[in-house]
Amino acid sequence: MEQDIEDFLPSDLEESAVTTEEGQELWEHFRFVAEKGQSLLRVDKFLVTHIDNTSRNRIQQAAEAGCILVNGKPVKSNYRVKPFDVVSLVMDRPRYELEIIPEDIPLDIVYEDDQLLVVNKPAGLVVHPGHGNYSGTLVNALAFHFRDNPDYDVSDPRLGLVHRIDKDTSGLLVVAKTPDAKTFLGKQFFNKTTHRQYIALVWGKFNESEGTVEGNIGRSLNDRLQMAVFPDGDYGKHAVTHYKVLENLSHVAVVQCQLETGRTHQIRVHMKHIGHPLFNDARYGGDKILRGISTSKYMQFVQNCFKTCPRQALHAKTLGFVHPKTKEEMFFDSPIPEDMSQLIKKWEEYCNNAK
Repeated sequence: MEQDIEDFLPSDLEESAVTTEEGQELWEHFRFVAEKGQSLLRVDKFLVTHIDNTSRNRIQQAAEAGCILVNGKPVKSNYRVKPFDVVSLVMDRPRYELEIIPEDIPLDIVYEDDQLLVVNKPAGLVVHPGHGNYSGTLVNALAFHFRDNPDYDVSDPRLGLVHRIDKDTSGLLVVAKTPDAKTFLGKQFFNKTTHRQYIALVWGKFNESEGTVEGNIGRSLNDRLQMAVFPDGDYGKHAVTHYKVLENLSHVAVVQCQLETGRTHQIRVHMKHIGHPLFNDARYGGDKILRGISTSKYMQFVQNCFKTCPRQALHAKTLGFVHPKTKEEMFFDSPIPEDMSQLIKKWEEYCNNAK
């Protein structure tokens, strides 16, 4: 979509998400309710008359990408709007307030071909432009990387990032370079056939070696900046996280988490829910000393650990999917970044010295 169709949403906590009847999470950019006297009119023409400074071609591209909903269901460009229809323009990303300016931001490209790009995102890099982060994002970096590719429009909803990770989470992301690739990859994420494993350092030792956390995730009723786990019902979206304990290190543990679903802040919320907040996760209380002894030496050690890894200790380590063109199984693995590896090393040394 062009700039005038875009507005902003916070990029760290994706909000104003809507869910289709098939359960796909999308972000609503515009919503219009057809008036009582609305005559039958193609939806692309309807939206062109309601949205300033856009084109019918842009609207048709959005429809092809499944981004035009009527009463919650995707429709094609030739759908005829009738009285009281609720017409929404949605995308699989937050809204952009400003034009995306290409920026020469280094990209750690793990793999690239004519269909897709796999990047290893560093912690601290926002994925999408949003409130407070209008530049310096991964999307700006991609715009620069593809600046000489006439077939890649960074604002085209049919292209680009297929999934997201939080600003202060590091790790692997896949970017689609063609509409067919994005559709094919998107279906794999929607059908839960991708393979994604994360490494996290969490507070507290585990008695069990592995387990599964299952619980609906939705916006907290007490704090709009947090997500929370809710009982099965109408609130929140179904979420499943499988975990395996790799190391118990005195008052913390290194765990491997495998996502079955991909909800906002899923691992961070699920780990907190079972009493193991991610280490130094400020949003979910992990930036406080939650386990251990109350000596000044220990407290200083933990503060040094917070400085070593000044963000939630979470890394998207592996990513696997079927290639959209060759249909081959693709699998990528990224090393644990320096801040997290040094953090884990500190706790290993502490654990060994405490024996």
